Amino acid sequence: MAGEATRRRWAALGTALGAVFLLLLLVVGSCVEVSGGRLRARRSTAAAKTVVTAAASGARRWLRDSSSRLAAASAAATTARSDGADADGSATVDDPESVAAELHMSIRNSTTRRNLGYLSCGTGNPIDDCWRCDSDWHNNRQRLADCGIGFGRNAIGGRDGKIYVVTDSGDDDPVTPKKGTLRYAVIQEEPLWIIFKRDMVITLKQELIMNSFKTIDGRGANVHIANGACLTIQFVNNIIIHGLHIHDCKPTGNAMVRSSPSHYGWRTIADGDAVSIFGSSHVWVDHCSLSNCADGLIDAIMGSTAITVSNNYFTHHNEVMLLGHSDSYLKDKAMQVTIAFNHFGEGLIQRMPRCRHGYFHVVNNDYTHWEMYAIGGSAEPTINSQGNRYLAPTNPFAKEVTKRVETAQTTWKGWNWRSEGDLLLNGAFFTPSGAGASASYSRASSLGAKSSSMVGTITSGAGVLSCRKGSSC
Repeated sequence: MAGEATRRRWAALGTALGAVFLLLLLVVGSCVEVSGGRLRARRSTAAAKTVVTAAASGARRWLRDSSSRLAAASAAATTARSDGADADGSATVDDPESVAAELHMSIRNSTTRRNLGYLSCGTGNPIDDCWRCDSDWHNNRQRLADCGIGFGRNAIGGRDGKIYVVTDSGDDDPVTPKKGTLRYAVIQEEPLWIIFKRDMVITLKQELIMNSFKTIDGRGANVHIANGACLTIQFVNNIIIHGLHIHDCKPTGNAMVRSSPSHYGWRTIADGDAVSIFGSSHVWVDHCSLSNCADGLIDAIMGSTAITVSNNYFTHHNEVMLLGHSDSYLKDKAMQVTIAFNHFGEGLIQRMPRCRHGYFHVVNNDYTHWEMYAIGGSAEPTINSQGNRYLAPTNPFAKEVTKRVETAQTTWKGWNWRSEGDLLLNGAFFTPSGAGASASYSRASSLGAKSSSMVGTITSGAGVLSCRKGSSC
């Protein structure tokens, strides 16, 4: 039996070697084609070199892993024979043929062609796979606006306008902002795609009140909005916020602030949210890192709708996200928000999100920390939780994902809250309610959920990305 096991292991390794050789042939074949009896390059030399290098690297990695597993299996078999074998004299080890099967799967995944034609670029994250593979992203910035998903997918921001470069990190005068500042850019009437000339820390004296059809795009620079006021999206539409560090936001107000070239007015005290969405629609907040603000990290109230919050990294905060003004504000019944591909990380306590009226699709997020609860609500929201990964804290009294806020069970048992395909770890549990197949879930469904087993990969790039010109992000 030992000899048979050895033969099987070497046969598996031979299969692996053959598969690697096949992969290299496929890659080389993708780089050349036959024309008139000659081989000619199908791609540029540099591109071919990149592809072959990637394939060779992947082949080496899989050979190493496969060899290591086979060696481990041999060692296990030897140990088992000396310490006590099974009744038939063979050791209990993993099936060596699974190594070859895994390698074949890897090859199939690696050779799948993505929309941009790159090798092994796709992650399963539909937003990122739409643009991140493009090494020329800095010349195609506005293409990002066509990559949206969820209820905020139609937010185009400044896609149809000019690119505006912020050159000045100052905010000396919120009523008469200087050209080159972020405040000057966001108040303009025309669509603008706003980028940054260099790394900046922008400390705002007062709320940054945005006008419609604006994108703030931090890619290619390390941009922090911190230690002062933060972003206010009020009675506007078509806003994209991408690639910003927003943290340590403070209450400000009792001051004059300009909101457009033709208007400024008195602002009362602001709460100190990182992003405040007030009576606005078609808003997309993507790939930002948010933490440690005076009130919420993202709050959407007063009839706001058509919102997507995606690919963000939330840390070190108490009340993370509030969706809904109050239980008595009935205009929020039309609210639709998608929460997708985010990482809710260390130092978070509650409200991820906390919903009132409306419809909420919570899909493929990674919840690794909470102290009280993850998802809460009042006023009969519809909550559709699909394909998330919930890792409960060690506190035995905080294992529940859900919380009905200040509501009797006789009331909330009819609310439509469901969990489909969620991965519940370390004792986490989701308390469903209502009718599992209710038609209301159609209004709380905004994209197809991936398997929860993919959440780690899908959210691996959550937060601000490191993007440099000439290479993919």
